[in-house]
Parts: sequence; C-alpha cells; structure tokens
Amino acid sequence: MKTWINNIRRWLNGATQFTIHYSLFTFHFSLFTSLFSLLLVACSLEENPRDQIPEEEAYKTASSLYLNTVATLYNYIGGHEEGQGLQGTIRGVYDLQTFGSDEAMLPTRGGDWYDGEIWQDMYRHSWSAGHQLPGNAWVYLYKVITLCNRSLEMLDAHSHLLSDSDLKAYQAEVRSLRAIYYWYLLDLFGRVPIITTTDVAMNQVRQSERSEVFAFVVKELQEACPYLSEERSAHQGDYYGRVTLPVNYFVLAKLMLNAEVYTDDNWTDHQWPDGSQMRFTINGKPMNAWQAAIYYCDNIEKLNYYLETSYTANFNDHNDVSNENIWTIVLDKDLYTNEQQNLYRSWHYRHAAAYGFTGENGSCATTRTLEVFGYGTRDQDIRFDLNYWAGQVFDRNDNPVTDRSGKPLEYMPWEVQLDLSYSPYLETAGARMKKYPVDKNAKKDGKLMDNDIVLFRFADVLLMRAEAKFRNDGGGQDDLDAVRYRVRMPLRIISLDVLLDERLLELCWEGWRRQDLIRFGRYESLFEGDIFDDKVDETDGHTIVYPIPAKAIELNPNIKQNPGY
Repeated sequence: MKTWINNIRRWLNGATQFTIHYSLFTFHFSLFTSLFSLLLVACSLEENPRDQIPEEEAYKTASSLYLNTVATLYNYIGGHEEGQGLQGTIRGVYDLQTFGSDEAMLPTRGGDWYDGEIWQDMYRHSWSAGHQLPGNAWVYLYKVITLCNRSLEMLDAHSHLLSDSDLKAYQAEVRSLRAIYYWYLLDLFGRVPIITTTDVAMNQVRQSERSEVFAFVVKELQEACPYLSEERSAHQGDYYGRVTLPVNYFVLAKLMLNAEVYTDDNWTDHQWPDGSQMRFTINGKPMNAWQAAIYYCDNIEKLNYYLETSYTANFNDHNDVSNENIWTIVLDKDLYTNEQQNLYRSWHYRHAAAYGFTGENGSCATTRTLEVFGYGTRDQDIRFDLNYWAGQVFDRNDNPVTDRSGKPLEYMPWEVQLDLSYSPYLETAGARMKKYPVDKNAKKDGKLMDNDIVLFRFADVLLMRAEAKFRNDGGGQDDLDAVRYRVRMPLRIISLDVLLDERLLELCWEGWRRQDLIRFGRYESLFEGDIFDDKVDETDGHTIVYPIPAKAIELNPNIKQNPGY
C-alpha cells in the first residue's frame, strides 16, 4: 500500500478531486503579499490553479487539516526548479555550501559555465550582495518559513478538529521544520529576521543577532522533541520524508557542534566563544557545547541507527531501506517532481549520452579534494572511486566511451583550474560526481530517479560525536575507527586535522564542507589571484557568512548588511 506522501504527490501532480497545495495557498495569497515582498519571495505558487477548493473544505476535517497544514510543507524539501529545495537542484542552498568551499568547483570551459562569473565568484569568495545564489537561498528559505507560519496559524484556528495529542504532534512537526530552515539561514547569513507570524508589518521586522537566532532554533527544536515520533523518516511508511525525533536530534547535534560559530555576534574580530565554557541545560542536566553534541548523537544511536555494511547502499536507487540514512529528500521518478540535477551537471556530454541521458560537463573536484583523498598515490582512499569518476570512462557494459573527436574519453583530475578556456583539457579536466549510482530507468534526462537524496546519515553522527569527544576531553577514537573500518581503510590517530579530512572523505558531495571548514577555522578560497583578479582579503573572516541580499535591504531599512560587504 502506498504511503501518505505518495497520495499527496498524486494529488499535487494533477488529480482533480483534491488540490491541496495550490488551492490553499492561492486562496490566501493576498494575506501573504506584504510578507512575501519583504522576504523577496517572487511567488512561485500557481496563481491560476486548475482546481480550487473553498477554504472551508481545506479545513473541514482532521485529515484535510493535516494534509493542508503539515503534509503539504514537505513539497518544498526537494524541488525541480532553480534555487528550490535543500539539495537536488541548482543555484541555491546546496551550491552555496559546496561551491563556496574548497571541495568542488564549476570551472569556465570556454563558452560554458562562465554565467556572468557567478561560479568564479564562488571559487574566489568574491561574491557580493547582488550575487544570484545567496539571493535564491534567502527567497527559498523564507518562503518555506512563511508557509510554516501560516500552517501553525491554521492549526491553532482549527484546533477543535484535533485531539490534544494530534495537535501537539502536528505543531511540533511544523515548528521543527521551521526551525531547521532558520538553522540554514543562521548558517549561511548569520544575522537574520526571526518571523513567526504572517500578520506582520515591514516596520515591525527587525534583524536578530546571530546568537539570538541560534537560541531560537535550539529552543524550538528542544520544545518539539517530546511530541515527535521516533519512527524512521528515511524508510517507506507513514513518516517517510517527514521530520521525526532523530531528525531533530541530528540538527541539535549540529547546532551544538557549531555553537562557537553560531553564538559569535562579531565574527570579524578573531575571537570566538569557547564551547567548553558554554552551558546548556538538557533534561535538567548542565552540559557544555561538546557534551550536548555527544548527548544528541547518543540519542540517535539509541534509536538503532547504524552504519550500513556497504557505503554505497545509502545512495543506491531504492535506498529507502538504509538503516544509516536519517533524513532524505524523497525521489520517485513516477510519482514526484523532485529532481537530482547535480549528477548530470557534472558529467561530460558523451559520458552521460552513453548512459542515455544529457550531461552538462560542469562540476568537478578541486585539487584540494584530490590531495585529501590521496588521489594517484599508494594511499588513495577507497572512497574516491565510490564518489568520483576519474581516468578513462566506460559505459554500463564496460565499453570505452569516446569524446567528441572519437578518442577515448578520459577525465584528468589534476588538470582542473578556474578558467580552462585555453587548456587542452577544456572538456576533460576534473574528477566528476559519482555519489549516486545511475538509475538505469531514470527519466527527464536522468534527473527523475529513485535514489532518495541523503540529507542526514549516521556516519555523520559518528564523526560529530568523535569531534565533540575530542574537543571535550581528547576522546572519540572509537567513532572515527568505526567510519574508517566500514570502508576497510587503515585506522588513523585522531586529531583535528584527521577529523576534518575524514569528514570530506566520508561526506563529499553531501553539502557539509563549507560548514566544516568554518568550524575548524580553515575557511578561505583556494584562489591565489593573478594580474587581472586580485585575491579577496579574507583575513577578517567576513566571508564565513554570505552577504544579505541587496534587495532585502532595499525593501526593509531595518535589515543591515553583514560586515565586510
């Protein structure tokens, strides 16, 4: 029997009997106008839906109330349009976390991928307040927050339809989702407005300090925990794709691990708070930031998450059976519109064609990533070949793929540079993404596939706990060993340098590198500059957050730009 999310997607993809998403939010579009303008949300909600239902129908029963306030929010976790979704699409949140780090790049390849220098700006960390990617992320994140606020108001207004336990559970789920989106804002932009209602005037909205946003997110997630289900979100069933208790625990662990960064309201003065001196009270017990991170990681483990025997099992098609994955973006080529665009953005045209799809010959690993993986050495990490295409390329049947001149296609990882326009390796430079095995029955040029996109998984939990233990009292070796043992790599003595490298080795292409580099105090561009482009001065640390989009400041004078921009 198909789960609740399958039914919702069917309704949203054209069924006439119950149009949940479009009718609800189009009907109330006028209520959102001022707030959407404030948040730069160019409304992507269909203004002329094929099927509308009156508001009284949307909130007539307990089940319709749930569908129209809670379930519909999960349509936004993934996406198929530019700038939408937490992962899977382009020019949004994922690209800021990945191409704003030293992990991956989109080099200019002649007439391809120049795109007004937006990708060069990402590599050089020379982004401005008018850069497209931060603007897209701001719009998307606040759009979902606004919809969460509306859902909470509707749950409150129609609470008589629900039992007390159901009401608290639904409110907790929406509050948690809203808090997660504020966490992304906190991580990317630092100082942002906290808005918890749709009834707000522009002159009432103020920008909160980064530490205030951190405290708000922690409080929201902690208060929601008692009312959330312990069920596995990454498995087929009633909670498939939803925010459950382990999802909350994971985000709380991330918040505590990054607490030194997130509570620093003056990040350009070279002075950070000390996580060992911070105090959090959890279930009546005082803890420092590292102890709190360990506590939440322990709680995830108690819910019986564990490492899969096979690393690739977490990313295969139909990976909804993984006991390692904690939260995923649900993909199904026959039911959903969520796409995975990152794989084919990376592959050479002829490589993708050999698999029956269209490649865009773009993104690839940086030389820093090659160094961390030990590429081409006797000590090369086994996970390189699980995550990257390098060297000669073969099709599904192990036949050599040829380039456009008829020669064997061979990726040249070490030849990558920011501008390849005059390089003999213009089309072939760089190791390409291989994280998600190709679904041979994928549709829409390979973008509609059955590999759920992994957002959170237990390997990260072990690495977070190893780091927190090491920072707290020098422990953590066992957790690090478990991650390396799974892929049969030699064990390493734990240190901060080893932990930072291990996070890239294990979690490459998963959108964590920028956050990790910042926490370890290693965040700077690889770009060295030349006679035409000077290297951006990052010594004050201002690039650890992105600039507030210029249009947000234009629309609301209460919002001030981040320092350094």
